[in-house]
Amino acid sequence: MSASLVVLLVTAVLQALVFAATASVALLADLIHNFGDALTALPLGAAFLLRSESGERRAGYFVVAAIFVSAVVAAAESVDRLVHPRAIEHLWVLALAGAIGFAGNEIAARVRLRAGRRLDSPALVADGNHARVDGLVSLAVVASAAVVALGLDRADPLIGLAITLVILRITWQSYRTITGRDHHA
Repeated sequence: MSASLVVLLVTAVLQALVFAATASVALLADLIHNFGDALTALPLGAAFLLRSESGERRAGYFVVAAIFVSAVVAAAESVDRLVHPRAIEHLWVLALAGAIGFAGNEIAARVRLRAGRRLDSPALVADGNHARVDGLVSLAVVASAAVVALGLDRADPLIGLAITLVILRITWQSYRTITGRDHHA
């Protein structure tokens, strides 16, 4: 758990540095979500330390809430950027930040999935699956850099909105896993 926390915090910090240089709303959506994901390790870790099934379930709900909040923030920022466009700069760095997001999420996913299976924890498995999908979302940041490089500046907030939709889908899937309504996670 602590390994995934560190990996995602480092990922979010690196992405935040790149966001400061690029102002990409697609990257902002990804980094907000990655930072929130890093913090979800804290309640899950506490529940496991306390060996509490109800604590784990509550931690799972916290994870779902964190995912949802990141979707709301990403949506608001994307809409704001559509209404108030800004130029995106340093596209190679932006693409690198997306690649870093992908790598960080994949490492966190492997750590969380392995631990979730070993501990028979639906909340941790949901969090691991969520991190794996987040890696794919980070690749959307790479796509944003590529599309903006082609001259389609409005693509960045549109990709930010697409990332938001993926995050909302992850929210729903994670909720179903936590409540036991999804036995395929």
